[in-house]
Amino acid sequence: MKETIRRLLKERRAILLAHNYQPPEIQDVADICGDSLELSIKASETDAEVIVFCGVHFMAETASILSPEKTVLLPSLNAGCPMADMITPEALLTKLAELGPMPVVTYINSPASVKALSTICCTSANVVAVVSSLDAPEILMTPDRNLAGYAASQTLKIVHAWEGYCPIHDCLTPEAVEAARKAHPDAVFMAHPECRKAILDMADAVLSTSGMVKFTKTSPRHSFIVGTEVGLMYALQKACPDKSFYLASESMICPDMKKIHLEDVIRSLETLEGQVKVPESVRVPALESVQRMIGIAG
Repeated sequence: MKETIRRLLKERRAILLAHNYQPPEIQDVADICGDSLELSIKASETDAEVIVFCGVHFMAETASILSPEKTVLLPSLNAGCPMADMITPEALLTKLAELGPMPVVTYINSPASVKALSTICCTSANVVAVVSSLDAPEILMTPDRNLAGYAASQTLKIVHAWEGYCPIHDCLTPEAVEAARKAHPDAVFMAHPECRKAILDMADAVLSTSGMVKFTKTSPRHSFIVGTEVGLMYALQKACPDKSFYLASESMICPDMKKIHLEDVIRSLETLEGQVKVPESVRVPALESVQRMIGIAG
């Protein structure tokens, strides 16, 4: 199947992207693995005519925002993100009417329609730089309350948090982390900023998924407790085969990130099924929010 995928990619002039949470067999056949925005930016810089995004729906939307001239395929259209579904443009407008005028910082893990109403976007890696760059003393941050709390703790801003969250990261408990530390006392605990404040307070390092890969590659330490979705364990072990990695909790499995299989990629390439196209009325303002972030984050 992997040979078939490579042949079809060549025939379609396509590029295959895989998020760090995808199953190992998907990561192995991908042209590029990484964080969602990182993948979309890299794909936009290629001459590929088709982008096959192995991730979830908002990620394919972001690829469409950055590459409107390309065909973007999501091999399983029902691969969604519960946190992205916790906000709508209508609800955002209602919230702004309650709070009054202020900048809206929206996490990249969100619908394109919400990005289009936002002042600027952010990722888990650059959220502090993005929030700090704004002149206003108060901001509304959507849709992740945990990422908003982390930003507030690292800046001088008053951050109004949307009550959304990632069910996978939000479920990690201090008890699970303590048990992992007891089992692996020499390990460094890395936590994703989508985790609750109590978890971030326990962490030796708070990092995005790509940040975790970079951190472990350069760290002199040899064992790590990983506080994010299980899919990253494969990427970490590939990057650092001589180091040891332990999942903070066996419950950190995202069902949506496991919906795409090799058969789905083949079908999508053969038939061009699963196209994701953001309409221009939404894409243009959403692109402005993303570009503002890219400008700040370099």
